[in-house]
Amino acid sequence: MKFATKAIHVGYDASEHGHAVMPPIYQTSAFAHEKLGEHLPFSYARTGTPTRAALEANLAALENAAHGLAFGSGMAAIDAVMRAVLKPGDEVVAQQDVYGGAYRLLTKVMTPAGVTVRFAD
Repeated sequence: MKFATKAIHVGYDASEHGHAVMPPIYQTSAFAHEKLGEHLPFSYARTGTPTRAALEANLAALENAAHGLAFGSGMAAIDAVMRAVLKPGDEVVAQQDVYGGAYRLLTKVMTPAGVTVRFAD
């Protein structure tokens, strides 16, 4: 399948959404459960929505990857990558004028977790 076809069709099953040609945008913050403790694919928008799942599946297909991830902000993406990759004893070299949120993540979260952080001009 060529790139353009993947970009349009992969990651979305129209039959699951009333046969809409494009994935609908779910603007809800919570999803109903019929009983307590029931595990459904979506429960709260912060952890995922059908819209985001379609985007992630599409991005994975475009990159020929097993999985794709989408985040609500750049800072959320930075946090996820740092927490997934860095471990105590690792060292990070960051630019001195790094974004404030990234600076605080590095100095207030990663440093106490045992990651050495050096800022360079």
